[in-house]
Amino acid sequence: MNNGMTRREREITDISEIEKILNKAKIVHIGLVDGDEAYVVPMNYGHKLEDGKLTLYLHGARAGRKLDLMRANPKVFFEMECDIQPFEGEVACKYGMAYSSVMGRGIAQILDDVEEKKEGMSVLMKTQTGKDFSFDDKLVGVVSVIKIDVLEYTAKHRPMPERK
Repeated sequence: MNNGMTRREREITDISEIEKILNKAKIVHIGLVDGDEAYVVPMNYGHKLEDGKLTLYLHGARAGRKLDLMRANPKVFFEMECDIQPFEGEVACKYGMAYSSVMGRGIAQILDDVEEKKEGMSVLMKTQTGKDFSFDDKLVGVVSVIKIDVLEYTAKHRPMPERK
């Protein structure tokens, strides 16, 4: 994890609470670099969190812009959120959103090994559905599977404000 968070009172450090966010959020926003521009793509994901080490898995078409960008520069940034709930205030600057989020940076690797692809797809489907699936060589042969080794991450929770 990384301690670069500005609003420390909102930081989540309990691994079980972080795991809850990872299981509840279903879309991750992946930030990539395209020359001198940012490129962000929302994707379904799977995750493994073992001994504080986070690994993300993505899948998609076998060709395309995101894969080209990852091959050129495998450094990625990611963000996911859940429990989004707007709230109102007495004045405009007191309006806001309650939420929980995880964000961080990592290195993307497009997997070639069939067994690694099967594992990645199994992890992804477990995160997305809560169910166990198995995959054959043919099925994983028609998709790309991306593994992101997360280098650092932070988690945050902004609660609903107390009502007076």
